[in-house]
Amino acid sequence: MPQSRPPFLDGILAALPIALGYFPIAFSFGVGATHAGLSAGEAMVFSVIIYSGAAQFLAVALVAGGAPLLVAAFTLIAMGLRHLIYGPALLKLAGQGASTRRAWVWAFGLTDEVFGAALGEMARGRARFSEPFMLGLGLGAYAAWVSGTLAGALAGGGALAGYPAVEAGLGFMLTALFLALLLSILTRAHLPVIAVAGAVTVAVTLAGSATTGILAGMIAGALSGLARRAR
Repeated sequence: MPQSRPPFLDGILAALPIALGYFPIAFSFGVGATHAGLSAGEAMVFSVIIYSGAAQFLAVALVAGGAPLLVAAFTLIAMGLRHLIYGPALLKLAGQGASTRRAWVWAFGLTDEVFGAALGEMARGRARFSEPFMLGLGLGAYAAWVSGTLAGALAGGGALAGYPAVEAGLGFMLTALFLALLLSILTRAHLPVIAVAGAVTVAVTLAGSATTGILAGMIAGALSGLARRAR
């Protein structure tokens, strides 16, 4: 009987669709960061340390707009709060015997898309939770993001100036990638929770701001999900 692939390699292979989406978006970020006045090294620091597409684009906009440092910091923290639920959600699906010895390593790579891909692979039975699998999945996505940023930063701030349609499309690509991963694992039972989260997000965004709307939508969705499970 042929031996199965190592879980780490399975994770790398599962990361390929994410990597194909991450690289051009990160390239766009590198271009935008240098256009805003950051050096290639500074753009790389954003991707290596922050490693969050929406937060990085917002951070560059805030820095370029002269926003106070505390305002920028709290805004980015608020945007990243959703990541706190990703690890516990995966471990709940994996079961009580799941190892967490190296969680401090692979948890750093739990972006929206990596989380969605991990859920999808496990839900379809193509992979079981393991730390080597999560390391491979996270590393593949992270390498694409960092290398894309480097390529964009080296290309310079005017690299996409002649292609406005491409630049606009790259701005939506991250959202589209996450939605594709999410839709692949949705069931009818999830629809009411998504409807509640979406409605609250839109309403609060229109009444206040996008950041507040996202946070309110996440909280509403979580509470709605808990309410359904308690029935």
